[in-house]
Amino acid sequence: MISQCKRVGLALALTFATLSAHAGLTIQNWTTANGVRVYFVESRALPIVDVQVDFRAGGAEAPVGKAGLAGLARGLLDAGAGNLDEDAIANRVADLGAQIGGGVDMDRASVSLRTLSSAAEREGAVDLLATLIQQPTFPAPAVEREKARSIAGLKESDTQPDAILSRRFAAAVFSDHPYGRLPSVDTMASLTREDLVDFHRRHYTAAGAVVSIVGDVSRSDAEAIAVRLTGALPAGVLPAPPVDAAPPAGGTIRVPNPSAQAHIAVGQPGIRRGDPDFFPLVVGNYILGGGGFVSRLTREVREKRGYAYSVYSYFSPQRSVGPFQIGLQTKGSQTDDALKVVSETLAAFVKDGPTESELKAAKENLINGFALRLDSNRKMLEQVAVIGSYGLPLDYLDTYRTKVSAVTAAQIRDAFRRHVSPERLVTVVVGGDGDKPAARGGAAR
Repeated sequence: MISQCKRVGLALALTFATLSAHAGLTIQNWTTANGVRVYFVESRALPIVDVQVDFRAGGAEAPVGKAGLAGLARGLLDAGAGNLDEDAIANRVADLGAQIGGGVDMDRASVSLRTLSSAAEREGAVDLLATLIQQPTFPAPAVEREKARSIAGLKESDTQPDAILSRRFAAAVFSDHPYGRLPSVDTMASLTREDLVDFHRRHYTAAGAVVSIVGDVSRSDAEAIAVRLTGALPAGVLPAPPVDAAPPAGGTIRVPNPSAQAHIAVGQPGIRRGDPDFFPLVVGNYILGGGGFVSRLTREVREKRGYAYSVYSYFSPQRSVGPFQIGLQTKGSQTDDALKVVSETLAAFVKDGPTESELKAAKENLINGFALRLDSNRKMLEQVAVIGSYGLPLDYLDTYRTKVSAVTAAQIRDAFRRHVSPERLVTVVVGGDGDKPAARGGAAR
């Protein structure tokens, strides 16, 4: 009954108490005695504490031929740790009324905690999270179980056009760069428990750790949380950032698939975190394809010609240069026509930039929607974790709207010319074969 009450209390707090939106956050920052960077926002609106620990343990750190190792290591942290087995960990989480989550991308492995801020629950949850981070046991049965589950998922994804597109696009844009190495059946099958233990030892270290804390605690409490979570980690050595991927040669890759819809990705390496062109590209991309129904690509591809229900574009800045991508789905029989419109729309935008009316509307939408990025503890935590992990300025959120407002059409045009080269675009088309004419002249059904 006690644990049920705690869960109900947390759920009610989340449901009925919403943090007010902020233009920015007062972020306190310090470094622990063992070199871990900590970022803290005190917020007393809810009796909740959100914590995230990020490590330089993302997919880019996996050795060649071991793609999938980072995700498997992160996923098995709660399969056994210290003297707790998997069931004991799950029961302890339930008793505390806490939530433990996280994930992996190419740059980071994240472990997160949400707990009530009352001392007993908070300290118990932080102790449990510290055990998971510092003392995972990687039990052999759990390793084999999760490997088998991942391999089954990969085999299933090999039949799905979207999953095929993601892998082929990453490989084409990033070639032998770490960002282009995605898990496969073969790489997952090669992973061993010893690989996991070694990866954890090398990458879950103080040197590669960033702690983000948002919620109903004092500075002294936040300091104690950070020390408890990371104080016993090995010192480690911060991995060098990967070199940027070489620009691709461009061209089109067509992957047969019986789907009626052609799944399409067009793009190339874009920008890294902290690039001075970030704000012109954010505003410009909103106009090009990031603004949904008000974007140029939607107007040209969907509204004028009906080639696709949805078409989008985005920049994904990462520690190394991340991708710029345009995506859409269309009937196989009109793939070439749709690609021609995408190409012409992008080329015109790179050449001429936006109109003043487009620029004004984009700025207003981005500025007015910014508060929604900070209207909950969890969203605040996500933003603070990005600032900490990528070394962005502490006033990044405070100055975001001002910097968006200052962007000019000329800056957008110049930034796109620097970062988007139409002649080097990689195009990957998966499927659409089910919409092509049948071999004997009839329409494919």
